[in-house]
Amino acid sequence: MILLIGLIIGLIIGFMTPIHIPSQYSSYVAIAILAALDSVFGGITASSQKNFNIKIFISGFFGNALLAAFLTYIGKKLDVDIYLAAIIVFGTRLFQNFATIRRFLLNKYLKNDNI
Repeated sequence: MILLIGLIIGLIIGFMTPIHIPSQYSSYVAIAILAALDSVFGGITASSQKNFNIKIFISGFFGNALLAAFLTYIGKKLDVDIYLAAIIVFGTRLFQNFATIRRFLLNKYLKNDNI
């Protein structure tokens, strides 16, 4: 419940704050957001499995975002699309975590429905 409230507050602040990201930084921000979303979905998955640890979540959140941005930077310097590897990995993990969360919620809903 706290996660949902935090998400709603974050979305409201994000939509109300006029932030313009220059186009040369857009790929860095996009990959960092994807990495952060991977951590958020991983945290929700861990929470649903009663295995959540705030230290692991925080370190993964910032570590993944920084590593992904660094890969993007190195790739741009080498003129190689290294960031695509991060997109594939984080995208795959996002869908895996979403599937786990979906199954958890469906099982929880179906258990309550059968009672």
